Amino acid sequence: MSFFVETFVGGLLAGVMYSLVAIGFVLIYKASGVFNFAQGSMVLCAGLTFVTLRDRGIDFWLAGLITLVIMVAIAIAVERVVLRPLVNRPQITLFMATLGLSFVIEGIAQIAMGASVHELDLGIVDTPITVGEVQVSQFDLVAAATAGVLVIALSILFNWTRVGIALRAIADDPLAARSIGIRLQTLWQIVWGVAGFVSLIAGLLWGARQGVQFALTLVVLKALPVLIIGGFTSITGAIVGGLIVGASDSLAEIYLASLLGGSVSTWFSYVLALGFLLVRPAGLFGDAPIERI
Repeated sequence: MSFFVETFVGGLLAGVMYSLVAIGFVLIYKASGVFNFAQGSMVLCAGLTFVTLRDRGIDFWLAGLITLVIMVAIAIAVERVVLRPLVNRPQITLFMATLGLSFVIEGIAQIAMGASVHELDLGIVDTPITVGEVQVSQFDLVAAATAGVLVIALSILFNWTRVGIALRAIADDPLAARSIGIRLQTLWQIVWGVAGFVSLIAGLLWGARQGVQFALTLVVLKALPVLIIGGFTSITGAIVGGLIVGASDSLAEIYLASLLGGSVSTWFSYVLALGFLLVRPAGLFGDAPIERI
């Protein structure tokens, strides 16, 4: 029984890492209806920028601040230069724009900072901690706590501030929001800027977990089932979806892999997400599909 609990808890904590990437998708999709496929590239860019600054001898906190400024600037520039000219275009056009943008960001990052794998040390000792009879990763606990603080901060921002009220108005009725003087472009820039900050957090944690390398862009693929299960418009859904994906992948790898004759963690969550699409297309916490810009 303790082995099952340990596997389950380990999966839950690992799922939080996927949630951090999924939150960036939710922020942008909820505000503008754009599925930002470049989110994975933004995670890579954040991690690569930070570790490059650290390799050049810049202080940890200063490197983090500079990286934050760069990521927010990139996010705002993407909204202004790439997406704003495509307002009122079909959703597939916006999606293809972000898909192409992801390769542009990767290419520029590779030219500027190289393609080598960089080790990123955040000072978090990745040693197991024993709680009762269960061992859990100290790094995963820190990542989970970070995600929790991030969710609380975003919840306060979007539920208790004027920006949040305006964003909810846009989500409910974009035309009515415009009619009362809400500046959509300004709010979209704020949301993209926050998404850049989330990319920094995710990039640092993922980079510390598996090294800063171009494979980090692939975490966007693992975030897809998280979004489908939790819902594209809910930050809470991103967390819950990540927990479900992490736990199900971990348990399936232990109890199904031997029966099926191979690893299942690479595809099991997609099968689970397909089931959710058939039963609850909007996800556990998502709104009904909507059309925006």
